[in-house]
Amino acid sequence: MRILCTNDDGYHAPGLKVLEEIAARFSDDVWVVAPAEEQSGAGHSLTITRPLRLRRFAEKRFAVSGTPTDAVMMALAKIMKDDPPDLILSGVNRGANLAEDVTYSGTVSAAMEGALAGVRSVALSQVYSREGMGDTVPFEAAARWGERALRPLLDMDWAPRTLVNVNFPALAADAVKGIRVAAQGLRDYGRLQIVTNRDPRGYEYHWFGLGPAVSTPQHSTDLEAVADGFVAVTPLHLDLTHHKSLNNLTEIYR
Repeated sequence: MRILCTNDDGYHAPGLKVLEEIAARFSDDVWVVAPAEEQSGAGHSLTITRPLRLRRFAEKRFAVSGTPTDAVMMALAKIMKDDPPDLILSGVNRGANLAEDVTYSGTVSAAMEGALAGVRSVALSQVYSREGMGDTVPFEAAARWGERALRPLLDMDWAPRTLVNVNFPALAADAVKGIRVAAQGLRDYGRLQIVTNRDPRGYEYHWFGLGPAVSTPQHSTDLEAVADGFVAVTPLHLDLTHHKSLNNLTEIYR
């Protein structure tokens, strides 16, 4: 089995190393094509206004000067064009990709791009506590539970244009209670936090941040699963059509 590893935290991110170690338990044919720099929050963006640079570090290791979507497209359309991957793994992201996070996440979007290309794709993210921010985020839960979360997925039939989103709780590996299949949840962040300051030249700048999340996890969602100490496994699909509204709209436009 040929596996492509990518992420949105950048080629040198510690979570990517964890992902490679997980992938190596399934195959000795593991490739890495990842953004050269951190691209958190890039979503499913594609670079079309400037050229991309491709840097080769080893036979199966590449960095792309673009977004996670750019990295996957470069892998599929150029680097691995003649022998494409059987599986795409994206992550392990530093931080949760739960609920509405998936709409912003470069990690999930890389898996989306793989799903669009017809390749089985999984996004993996490590939740962390406020005390573990920055470079001190522990990936122990992902490292120990990654194989257990992925192995059943390899034997199942995948519907077209679907992907799987996996989140590991912010716990020591021994404290994780198990794996729970859950629906995508929805949080209320309240008001977006904007930090305003001045740079050394006196010009005002603004930095987006998120205030405390108002989280009331509904039953059987990814939010609840992680809060309860489980690895959350959530199937996602790329059909954004709201099918229940089709009949209503059809009647309106007759």
